[in-house]
Amino acid sequence: MLFRGSEPVALGRRAVTLLRLLVERAGTPVSKDALMEAAWPGLAIEESNLTVQIAALRRTFAESDGRTTWIETLPRRGYRYIGPPVATGSEAGLPASPAPAVSDKPSLAVLPLSNLSGDPAQDYFSDGITGDIIAELSRFRSLFVVARHSSFAYRGKTTEIKRVGRELGVRYVAEGSVRKIGNRVRVTVQLLDAASGYHLWTERYERELNDIFALQDEIVRAIVAALPGRLEDAGREIARRKPTSSITAYDLVLLGNERWRQLSVKGMAEAREYFRSAVALDPQYARAHVNIAWTIVCDVFLESPATATLEEALREIETALDIDDGDAWSHGVFAQLLFLLNEDAKAEIHFSRALALNPNDADVAAVFANILVYWGRWREALAWIGTAKRLNPFPPNLYHWYHALALFSGREYERAVKTLMEARALDRWSHALLAACFAQMDRLGEARSEAEAFVSERCRELNANGKAAPAKTLDLARARAERYRDPTDREHFLDGLRKAGLTS
Repeated sequence: MLFRGSEPVALGRRAVTLLRLLVERAGTPVSKDALMEAAWPGLAIEESNLTVQIAALRRTFAESDGRTTWIETLPRRGYRYIGPPVATGSEAGLPASPAPAVSDKPSLAVLPLSNLSGDPAQDYFSDGITGDIIAELSRFRSLFVVARHSSFAYRGKTTEIKRVGRELGVRYVAEGSVRKIGNRVRVTVQLLDAASGYHLWTERYERELNDIFALQDEIVRAIVAALPGRLEDAGREIARRKPTSSITAYDLVLLGNERWRQLSVKGMAEAREYFRSAVALDPQYARAHVNIAWTIVCDVFLESPATATLEEALREIETALDIDDGDAWSHGVFAQLLFLLNEDAKAEIHFSRALALNPNDADVAAVFANILVYWGRWREALAWIGTAKRLNPFPPNLYHWYHALALFSGREYERAVKTLMEARALDRWSHALLAACFAQMDRLGEARSEAEAFVSERCRELNANGKAAPAKTLDLARARAERYRDPTDREHFLDGLRKAGLTS
């Protein structure tokens, strides 16, 4: 039954059947054949009947909550439900998927601080402060801190704190607001017990904008002190130097961070210019230096055209570490750069250093898992991606790719397919990996379909970047395959694509 608030919404029998099947397999594609067999069992019908019913469901969602995108169309494949979790059948009253287990450490999520400035263009500033607070809290080994990506899933939403606690698997939730007016900033923060919803601590701070770093440290100490049993941690020095003396440079870095998270060619280029401007204002700003290197590393991993080089990235990261050798983010970026430079032993040292400095960094754990696959250590990769997904309960699609790639290396093809289907959308490389998995499972029809999608999207990407598509389609994947250090692993990846129909 579908409700609008507490009122039931009338749906036809076939619409109910289709909706039930979609929500029971939430996040997973459901073929058109499966849907038609469920709603019209034993009948030969035109596909247009299914299209009409799906359109009617979308209209119903739009009338109820304006959400026409909760049912996603997957061309040539079927449909997928990507709306909020739904209870079905005997699960009524329970989450549609099991909530993550609460850590044995004090566990905490920091929700995005609301921007109360009245100017939506200032969202990047409140988001940046939230991210910095999460990063500082993550450095406490005695805490379990949920990653920024999952906390930001609640951005702009009014959600019951008990539900947040269940969905993220945390005992405590911090929330609040930021108001930036001229050269002053006002921050209000409160800490709540997610199990009971009770307020544990609330404080309002008003400072000069130039004191923003000291303010962040003060908030971190106060949150830690308010957590039961953590008073001894709050008393220790956070050992954080003032990142920059220029508030303008800090603002430029926040703007750059907003751009690179778009993971686009244009976004990376814009971000890099913001970071370079920050360095020009303050040459001793370590985070600005390392972020220049980060955009270059991203360009290489994304196979994007860029004028910046790995040599420039190396200079920037070495400068950043000379300024601050105790920054986990810098070591994580350096590790990825060293992998690209084929200095694997050094890369692993810096991955270990990054994870030691910040044991709650889900992104470093996830990337380390990915690199371990290319080193032929897929069993270790599975352990690290598991850690990353626990720290980031609402993981980005890239985590599912890392996870599936490790399973593919372990010849766990069915599990790899299931993992990829957890993604909210499939990109070109997800199609490639699905093609390889299906081919190795002798499901050649599905393999060819995914291979065609990969070739189409990859060629479109090359054309957009001003490059010509190769005559042999297997060459579209060779650069990615070259990341494997073991020729056997490399051939295993290419063999799956070859079986799926790519030409060599």
